[in-house]
Amino acid sequence: QVRLVESGGGLVQTGDSLRLSCAVSRFTMNDHDIGWFRHAPGKEREGVSCISRGGSTTIYADSVKGRFTISKDNAGSTVYLQMNSLKPEDTAVYYCAARRVILTATTTCDSPDYPYWGQGTQVTVSS
Repeated sequence: QVRLVESGGGLVQTGDSLRLSCAVSRFTMNDHDIGWFRHAPGKEREGVSCISRGGSTTIYADSVKGRFTISKDNAGSTVYLQMNSLKPEDTAVYYCAARRVILTATTTCDSPDYPYWGQGTQVTVSS
């Protein structure tokens, strides 16, 4: 069974940085797109950033462009979300998710497209 475990969340101040990690197991990222999503109280779940199975395509929400960077390690077992210049509106539970895709599939960052989810990690940015 696909397993994803997030880590790296915490309480930081405005302008600080955090790096979230998503450790994947029991599947290969070579045939899965991986995404980071977040859910804040009173808001809908939002696709933050997603990366294609081969790593050549990345997608970012407008709200995080220029501040967040998604990447994955060469061993193919961890996906990272580097978050810089954090703002209070970035406060949310962050989840990583995966979906198996064929090589020619178009990468998306829509949560209904992702069937496999981690348990989430809390990020709180104080003003």
